[in-house]
Amino acid sequence: MLLGLAVVVALAATGVWNPFPGLWDWVDRSEPISEPDVVWQQRVGGTPRSVTIAGDAVVVEQRTRVEARSLATGAQLWERKADWAAVAGGDRDPVVAVGKLLVKGYELLDPTTGVTRRRDDDAVAVWTYRNLLLDARCTDATDCTLSAWDPRGTAPLWTAFLPGVHSGLLADNPGLRGTRRLTATRIDDGVAGAEAAPPLLGFPVDGRVHVVDTATGRVLQNVEPGREERLSVVGGRLLRIAARSQDGTCYFAISARDSATGQEAWQRAGINLRTADSAGCVQREDPQGARNVLIGVAPDGREAVIDGYDGRLLWVGEPGTKPIAVDDRSAVFRAADKRSVIARELGTEKVLWTRQASGKAGAALTPYAAVVADEKPSRLAALDPRTGRELAALRTSANALAVGSQGMIIGEGREIGYVRFGASGSSPTRPPGNGGNPGPGGPGPGGPNDGDCGPKGELCPDPGGGKDG
Repeated sequence: MLLGLAVVVALAATGVWNPFPGLWDWVDRSEPISEPDVVWQQRVGGTPRSVTIAGDAVVVEQRTRVEARSLATGAQLWERKADWAAVAGGDRDPVVAVGKLLVKGYELLDPTTGVTRRRDDDAVAVWTYRNLLLDARCTDATDCTLSAWDPRGTAPLWTAFLPGVHSGLLADNPGLRGTRRLTATRIDDGVAGAEAAPPLLGFPVDGRVHVVDTATGRVLQNVEPGREERLSVVGGRLLRIAARSQDGTCYFAISARDSATGQEAWQRAGINLRTADSAGCVQREDPQGARNVLIGVAPDGREAVIDGYDGRLLWVGEPGTKPIAVDDRSAVFRAADKRSVIARELGTEKVLWTRQASGKAGAALTPYAAVVADEKPSRLAALDPRTGRELAALRTSANALAVGSQGMIIGEGREIGYVRFGASGSSPTRPPGNGGNPGPGGPGPGGPNDGDCGPKGELCPDPGGGKDG
């Protein structure tokens, strides 16, 4: 045995024959992370913090670096040292913003080649959307400029003045005053990727909220909340959410204001948006919801979904039902018997689909698929959001990390893999327009726009063909 080992070592040292790399690959070979098997499976350099499908590439953010892999093969395309990374743009024009913590500036990279498309040396915060990239730079603590860019543009679309930024507004996508998404075990919070920029954004600055129109850059309002209020910008409205402690309980009231005029657009009392904790009804959280809708609890204890633009009740659940995923068009909720999940079109009585699931099942809605994660046994399923048709069904304990138009990325530890939708070659329905901001329950007040133009119709051209359209 010693003689044989000495011969092998001698052959390897002289380059005649080296079995050790192949032997190590065999020892280190990973078990498949799902059944059926994925199209490809790769071990990345570190545990991913986020994974995003960006065109033909998969961008993997890790603790101190970011790398991109081919969506088709999983082969590494490039790698960069970076403390944070975020993807902006749609399927056809994605870019990757990367930067370092506590260091001003960022770079925009091509997701396929890693080549720098644009560099900035002054920005302290970046927000990424499908149709827009925002950054903020400050000359001093009370003098900041917010700029909007086309994801692949070289000149800002507009700039706006902000009197400082919150100390927490650093790096990529720091929190603004909007909605707080529902979360699910084994489904990553960013599984849907970047969304279209909402019509209005609320920037918290020194206890006040500055409301910025994302189409023009105008700062429409600068509002200080009352002592019992929390401010949130949802569906093109500024919400003033009041929580008053009395008789051992919390009393809630919502007043939605038109940001241009300041006039009240709608109001509701008694809906608990889960913004307050139990200690004196202090509101420390944004309301639950997504895009233009809010999730709350009605006075009778039933779950409700509310249109942020006009205050309509889009869905009120039966006792015991609980929403587990929501967007502008539909909601997925767990049935009261905890044996199934049901998808319903918002604003109508239409049931889109029903699927058997346990009482611990979670879900997420993305433009391309509804993802359902279940336990005992562990399962991941991707379904057509409108019909419930099964696009992929996996026996796996891995997490759903990212969903694209033709498949999804799953991962466990440092292992990630690509699952292609539709073994027969079928693919899910593509989202409307640019995957934009559809109006709740159908077209918004802007007209018959198929729900693609936002609550005020500001995301679509002027049908009259005016010079501003």
